[in-house]
Amino acid sequence: MGGAVGRADSVGWIPETKIEAKMVEALQKRESKGCSVKSFNTIILKFPKIDQSFRKCKAIFEQFDEDSNGVIDREELKKSFSKLEISFTEEELNDLFEACDINEDMGMEFNEFIVLLCLVYLLADDPAALHTKSRIGLPNLESTFETLVDAFVFLDKNKDGYVSKNEMIEAINEGGERSSGRIAMKRFEEMDWDQNGMVNFKEFLFAFTRWVGIEDEEDEEA
Repeated sequence: MGGAVGRADSVGWIPETKIEAKMVEALQKRESKGCSVKSFNTIILKFPKIDQSFRKCKAIFEQFDEDSNGVIDREELKKSFSKLEISFTEEELNDLFEACDINEDMGMEFNEFIVLLCLVYLLADDPAALHTKSRIGLPNLESTFETLVDAFVFLDKNKDGYVSKNEMIEAINEGGERSSGRIAMKRFEEMDWDQNGMVNFKEFLFAFTRWVGIEDEEDEEA
């Protein structure tokens, strides 16, 4: 999948790409402000609203997919960022594109575009990290993206910018479900795409698009 994730060493988990390092830095900054999510169940209850918000992105995606081939290429992405008043360097844009083009087919599908927008939302909170004129120019989506950031902050108990298997189990145990251990393991496996035992924010977002049914809809349309 596009974009490497971190590796372990004696002092913890080390980001392997610039974009991942910026994600971790932005998340740690956000985690210092606290979290409004109280249990994993409260996240699940928000799935329908998040799904509805994601589907509103479809019109934006189709608008930026100028040749209507079902994917957004690098040039179309540059134009879309310009329209959304998001200012990135060439390197930053390429890093984001490669991180979210998980199929490595040089084109961004709808679910990948949603993940990219949420990453932009997170990173735009730190003007020093990415040179943005405004957050992302999509106020209706920003509350949804904030919910996703908040959900990740809730899962990341040690505030290192990653979610481990133990953290996932702890988070779901807080809901008091009898089968919480089994549920936690299943959810974690769905998130940990590269099976390295740690989940970064990008992996979490891709899992979320599956949980709320975005990929299922795309399969039906194909």
